Amino acid sequence: MANDGSEAKDSALLCSRCSKPAHLQCPKCVQLKLPKEGAAFCSQECFKESWSSHKSVHTKANTSSLQTDAAGDKDSEGWLYCLRKGQSRTSKLPYFDWTGSLRPYPISSYRTVPKHIELPDWAMDGIPKIEPESNLQHIVEIKTPELIQRMRETCKIAREVLDAAGRIIRPGITTDEIDRVVHEATVAAGGYPSPLNYHFFPKSCCTSVNEVICHGIPDARVLEDGDIVNVDVTVYYKGVHGDLNETYFVGNVDEASQKLVQCTYECLEKAISIVKPGMRFREVGEVINRHASMSGFSVVKSYCGHGIGELFHCAPNIPHYARNKAVGVMKAGQTFTIEPMINAGVWRDRMWPDGWTAVTADGKRSAQFEHTLLVTETGVEVLTGRLPTSPNVFPWLKA
Repeated sequence: MANDGSEAKDSALLCSRCSKPAHLQCPKCVQLKLPKEGAAFCSQECFKESWSSHKSVHTKANTSSLQTDAAGDKDSEGWLYCLRKGQSRTSKLPYFDWTGSLRPYPISSYRTVPKHIELPDWAMDGIPKIEPESNLQHIVEIKTPELIQRMRETCKIAREVLDAAGRIIRPGITTDEIDRVVHEATVAAGGYPSPLNYHFFPKSCCTSVNEVICHGIPDARVLEDGDIVNVDVTVYYKGVHGDLNETYFVGNVDEASQKLVQCTYECLEKAISIVKPGMRFREVGEVINRHASMSGFSVVKSYCGHGIGELFHCAPNIPHYARNKAVGVMKAGQTFTIEPMINAGVWRDRMWPDGWTAVTADGKRSAQFEHTLLVTETGVEVLTGRLPTSPNVFPWLKA
């Protein structure tokens, strides 16, 4: 806690922990303009000792402020448009030179997590703290057997959560309903939905419809017959993350979209097939680009696969396009995602005013599939692989 102008000027204030005269205030409480009572401390030591319980007041304040737009207007039911990467709301549709027919819809208020759930360090204030400064942003970690086992457990939960979402997808439901199912299934399994409040992302999963490439925010729009929708799930459980996504058909989808989605699935499968010790990371992009190009599609360059484990995102980066500059070779014990985003038109992307939703520059459709992978001594283990109970929703997988 820094003493940077946040010194409690009211000498009557008492320390929230030991009741001694307080001379310091929690800087986060000052930022959130919370009452001084309950935010004052006599010393750095008392502040640190109180942090685990005190930080809950920030969560409540953030939950309230997330329902308020930049002008301070508040919708009684919390259904507002998202701005500033999730940090503010507005009641009016933002202006944008939309690239396709899709538009954002209002989003619901922040979903809560039970107190017994273990939280990542961004859950309270939206700011990852360990991840950006970690050496694992530059070094590809070799996981211990114990850590690998925890990842197996977490990735299985993530798969079951995604399957629960996949079962409800049909015309007439909203992507917010998908988010509710993901959130409830995650916490029921004892996990935390990793995207929730990660850099202020306001929801528990990403739902990317039609021309949305990735990071679409679940909202009030009703899915229509003929849409395609990607659902991206990450679960935090026992201190590690498991990440996967799939693109689903909504009702009767045109042949061109079916071809796009199947090709994207095949791109991921072909990339997984080359994963083994000694393989260069950059070869993943060569394999994906070759298959996508042969089908007349393009590969997104702005987003890539990533290392994963105790950190949500870390080294290595796994580009999906050809002639990329990824360095290094795969080694047994490494875990990372491969998640190709394949476009029906050009590969270039644009960003919506919400600061999260990436869309195709020409408004044509995009599809994506993702798995979390473990490099083994002899090849690869797909930690988020389909289960016997997974819904049979892809025609090319049916007998």
